[in-house]
Amino acid sequence: MGYVEIRDLHKHFGDVRAVNGVNLSVEEGELLVLLGPSGCGKTTLMRMIAGLEVPTSGEIYIGGQRVDENVPPRARGIAMVFQSYALYPHKTAFENIAFPLEAMRLARESIRERVVRSAQMFGIERLLGRRPRQLSGGERQRVALARAVVRDPKLFLLDEPLSNLDAKLRAVARFELKQLQRQLGTTTIYVTHDQVEAMGLGDRIAVMDAGRIRQIGKPQEVYDDPADTFVATFLGSPPMNLIEQDPHTIVGFRPEAFLPRSVFDPAEDVVTYSLRVREVEYLGSDRLVYGFLEEEQRTDQPVIAAVPATITVPIAEGEVYEFAVPRRALRFFDRNTGRRLERAGIVRVFPT
Repeated sequence: MGYVEIRDLHKHFGDVRAVNGVNLSVEEGELLVLLGPSGCGKTTLMRMIAGLEVPTSGEIYIGGQRVDENVPPRARGIAMVFQSYALYPHKTAFENIAFPLEAMRLARESIRERVVRSAQMFGIERLLGRRPRQLSGGERQRVALARAVVRDPKLFLLDEPLSNLDAKLRAVARFELKQLQRQLGTTTIYVTHDQVEAMGLGDRIAVMDAGRIRQIGKPQEVYDDPADTFVATFLGSPPMNLIEQDPHTIVGFRPEAFLPRSVFDPAEDVVTYSLRVREVEYLGSDRLVYGFLEEEQRTDQPVIAAVPATITVPIAEGEVYEFAVPRRALRFFDRNTGRRLERAGIVRVFPT
């Protein structure tokens, strides 16, 4: 049994099945990311673990103890950080961080020592006398995290805590957060809709959609071998290209694997397509090439190639070029169910 164990968990709001039969195991010390679009059920799942929502059915265990029956949030050994940070505006940073310790009725000197130690971990000692309105978004985020850490919880629940930061600060905070989690070794469940955050933070990623977990695995595994077309297109920017090859099969390949044929070794096993270029976007490190395949019955299927700036092959809008993808980079999906197919038994899925 993992440190957090979820068994056949459901949460219904009338006819809406926000969480619909989730089974999940989170190992001790692991940082698991719940990734999915808005409304997929990831925050509802976290709130049930925290005890803020009562499950319709199913079981939740933390540290081997079942907690969904008569165990209040304060007794679950958790600390939660919300997207809004949920800081008390009339309290100083010190008072916000100290609040959960005061609720535990610890001695004043013990509270001060733990608050200062927690603040030092996030580099906010000089800000302890300020109120939230006097802090930047990044500083408020650090106060909220320090308040979570100060309790020395058994489990961190983080609900999109970086989403209010600008892109540059978010990248720095993501690195710092992962380093902190490794340092503390505290089991952590992190909710986000941001795939970059998920790939950068998670030991594993659980991709959710419509109240269910579609796939769970290490970031690179989920990216390279998506379980279905939803995961294939949700994870990745740009998303995986999906092309109907026959009435039953869809072939997929990542844009970064789809490059001008001339850059491949002539002996490499590749599948070649004729691409009519519609638009080229220059993004500094890459050129995104948007176009349509010229093969019969494929002219209405747009595809994207992500061409590194180091590849200087000229690509002009309106022209047709030979592009290729290594055969090993192809993934196959059932057209009706969207589920991943194994290569064995698939006939004539390549252009001739």
